[in-house]
Amino acid sequence: MDMSGQYQPQQQPQQPQQQMYAQTQQQMYAQAPPPAGPVDIYALGNAPAPAQKGGGGRFFIGLIVGLVAATLLCLVVFAVFYPAQRGGALQGSGSDLLDEETRDKIALINETIDTYYYKDDVTPDQMRDGMYSGLVNSLGDIYSVYYTEEEVNALMQQTTGVYYGIGAYISLHEEMNRAYISGVIPGSPAEEAQLRENDVIWEVDGTSTEGMQTDEVAGMIRGPEGTDVTVVILRGSEEMTFTLTRRRVESQTVIYEMLEDKIGYLQIREFDTVTYEQFVTAYEDLQSQGMRGMILDLRSNPGGSLETVCLIAEEMLPAGEIVYTIDKSGYRESYESNGKNEIQIPLVVLVNGNSASASEILAGAIKDYEKGTLIGTTTFGKGIVQRIFFFDDGTGMKVTVSDYYTPAGNNIHGIGIEPDIVVEYDAEAYEKDGTDNQLEYAVQEMQGMLD
Repeated sequence: MDMSGQYQPQQQPQQPQQQMYAQTQQQMYAQAPPPAGPVDIYALGNAPAPAQKGGGGRFFIGLIVGLVAATLLCLVVFAVFYPAQRGGALQGSGSDLLDEETRDKIALINETIDTYYYKDDVTPDQMRDGMYSGLVNSLGDIYSVYYTEEEVNALMQQTTGVYYGIGAYISLHEEMNRAYISGVIPGSPAEEAQLRENDVIWEVDGTSTEGMQTDEVAGMIRGPEGTDVTVVILRGSEEMTFTLTRRRVESQTVIYEMLEDKIGYLQIREFDTVTYEQFVTAYEDLQSQGMRGMILDLRSNPGGSLETVCLIAEEMLPAGEIVYTIDKSGYRESYESNGKNEIQIPLVVLVNGNSASASEILAGAIKDYEKGTLIGTTTFGKGIVQRIFFFDDGTGMKVTVSDYYTPAGNNIHGIGIEPDIVVEYDAEAYEKDGTDNQLEYAVQEMQGMLD
């Protein structure tokens, strides 16, 4: 970490690449994705529908509408600026994409639309954006995305943890193919309107959400402070309509309390820009209260900023690698801890199937260094990195650029991290009387360590 407080990766020789225009921003993210996983620029994304219903209480699943809208489970490493190319050949698989035959085909499709399409409410700019999106979508990679200028602006707001919206966490319900509310921020418009966990978001301002990813739904819900948004939700079999006024909401990404026997409980919901400061405040407060052991709750944490998770890791890990990445050219980039703040008390880490990306980086490093005991269920398994590119016309794109590895050299993509002790979540017990059986097990395990 330099004097500015920004995490600095270990420097490696720069590999050849296109000339960059404007400065490279070291904004790293790691979070959750669309249908099947996490996404990042967040390293925000859409976590799948939770296997554990009613997880409420101490941990939330998913994204924050108007707060953290979605690309959560991706690892976005650098935001790079390039000039938007007008014309010219695009290289794909060794051949020119924009050859004469392709240009003729585009012209033919455009002429057919102009002549026969029964509506005229689609602008040329919308059609161009559709082409650009289609080109990126052809990669077949759910983490690689083209962003319009409006989407880039929304994306930039997500990095701070401060947004204008309704203050609801959302995730993707894969069976219904719609977003649903997985949690609400205390004191937010969503809480005041009595929106609830598991409410399915059916429409936003008259637009159906069917088939939309969480970032799209969140984008419709976000908006200028003081403006209204109308949301139709499905609660069980009942359809309900809510009109909410958007306002500034700061994501409280860290929750903590002192439990019995001086066991500190600290939950990180996601890794936003605000999270590191919130973590340090909570961690130091618990220490001042005489904390003898700590339970770190990463359940349903979809990820977030890579820079943030590395800063937090430095508060607990010994000297050495936190995580490293390798791209298709074999270029390796390492992120390291200086070991000055290595944790000296027993540590238990709670994880589940919705703990993804950045949260897996932290859990994986703790496990590899044997600094804590992981309890819960196997994590999501997001082990790839995305990079955000901003173009000079205001648009941008996110592209998967590398794999990431835990300190022991494990790539967990599609596999996840196995906890040291498997404890399935008892949703029925929680719904009955609020019992969090995984947390209770973690407390018992910690008490045994302290005896």
